[in-house]
Amino acid sequence: MPNQQQPVNTVQLDANMRIQQSGDNNLNWYSPLEKPFHIAGFGWLHEERLYRRLPAKPDWKLPEAVDQLANCTAGGQIRFETDATSLSVKVKLSGAANMYHMPATGQCGFDCYIGSPGEQLYYGTTVYDHKLTEYEAVIYKDMAQESRIITLNFPLYQGVEEVWIGLDREAQIVPPPIYENSGKIIVYGTSITQGGCAARPGMAYTNILSRRINMEFLNLGFSGNGKGEPELAHILSEIPDPACLILDYEGNCGSTELLQITLPEFISIYRDKHPLTPILVISRITHAKEKFQAQMAQDRADRKQIQNRAVEQARELGDANIYFCDGSKLLGEDAHECTVDGSHPTDLGFLRMANGLTPVLQNILAD
Repeated sequence: MPNQQQPVNTVQLDANMRIQQSGDNNLNWYSPLEKPFHIAGFGWLHEERLYRRLPAKPDWKLPEAVDQLANCTAGGQIRFETDATSLSVKVKLSGAANMYHMPATGQCGFDCYIGSPGEQLYYGTTVYDHKLTEYEAVIYKDMAQESRIITLNFPLYQGVEEVWIGLDREAQIVPPPIYENSGKIIVYGTSITQGGCAARPGMAYTNILSRRINMEFLNLGFSGNGKGEPELAHILSEIPDPACLILDYEGNCGSTELLQITLPEFISIYRDKHPLTPILVISRITHAKEKFQAQMAQDRADRKQIQNRAVEQARELGDANIYFCDGSKLLGEDAHECTVDGSHPTDLGFLRMANGLTPVLQNILAD
């Protein structure tokens, strides 16, 4: 009989993999809902004080799945400036990590960037027991006492009922730098928009873009359910001060025929409220299986043409503020290396998406 191998417990074997406990009683705990903290990414936060991406009681009936997915906190950010030597978070989630192809750090974790707008650098990610729905995690400790601009990115695929910021008692806190202006970049789409399957929140493409463009981003990607429903167009049109609306929902459109119906209607509804706001329509990134399934490649090409034509027709009718981006080019020549399952990008895929979209969005905003 061959010897039965023992399960490999990497956490025991590698000290760097172990969960760090703060063991620090010298912390003050703050709610980021209070000043001087600033929370971005939740369009109805001031009215409802919920970490939720859509209104709790909208004027238009939400599909049940969208209503639930709106509680996922993708795109949310906590921003502040502090000279703290120690930074921790306490988090109460709506549920535990449960995805087979996305790390708990991306689904349920926070990550931290340090630096002023345009110069933010990744520092660390919350590490915790992924079976838990409540955790405390150290971001950093024993740092020099000097001023730092902090951005904490919320989890991408789980709800956050409560979050608290722990700073050493001597720490000073001041508001973060203001945005370039009050305009908001609204991104509506699918699981890819929501951030599936980034390894940590800061690598969702909307969060990458937010580090390059000093404006508030609202991530309204709904996993499996960004279908271009008219109700969503009405609700999105209620968000004040839009700087740009990005439509990236082809992956959930249902069919080529449905896309041909929903896209012009969605644009028309939004235009009734915001006749001059730039709209950017992005066709879907490629799927790895297209190299082996010709019909899949043809369907995507057909839908890309529908979106491009819808933009062209709107421009022919006098809408100079609508644009099209060919998403099939965003992942590059070796696009098949950029996803976790052929469809959902890894961090590499999201970085390439952001690299391709950055100049497009910058040019639109400049115009």
